[in-house]
Amino acid sequence: MRLPRLLATALACLAATAAAFAAAAPKLPAKDAAKLVADGKAVLVDCREPAEWADGVAAPAVLLPKSDFDGDQKQWKEFLAKNKDKQIILYCRGGGRAAEVAGKLADQGLKTANVGGLKDWTAAGLPTRPAAAPKK
Repeated sequence: MRLPRLLATALACLAATAAAFAAAAPKLPAKDAAKLVADGKAVLVDCREPAEWADGVAAPAVLLPKSDFDGDQKQWKEFLAKNKDKQIILYCRGGGRAAEVAGKLADQGLKTANVGGLKDWTAAGLPTRPAAAPKK
């Protein structure tokens, strides 16, 4: 009786793990992301929360908080409608939230990638701007 229960638990864990990795967005080096954005093939999204933007943002980034994505998507819906034909490249502070949003967007059939964190962008020597400044 224990073996069927153990087997069922193991299969459930395996299925959950497979689902978690099914829509993982590819990791993209920051310089490659910058080129795609500059060429008009992609849009860069900073999915950190507004309080985190005070530290600066990537110069070409659109600022769309993950909390809005997880909520009613007031900002995200319009953005996605305008950019459905472009690759959506995301970053956050460390890459975790960006990976989660990118995976969910990939589940919707969108082409996505994850740069990681703002630190990856700046480490590549790419430009930043204050959040209040217009994107470049």
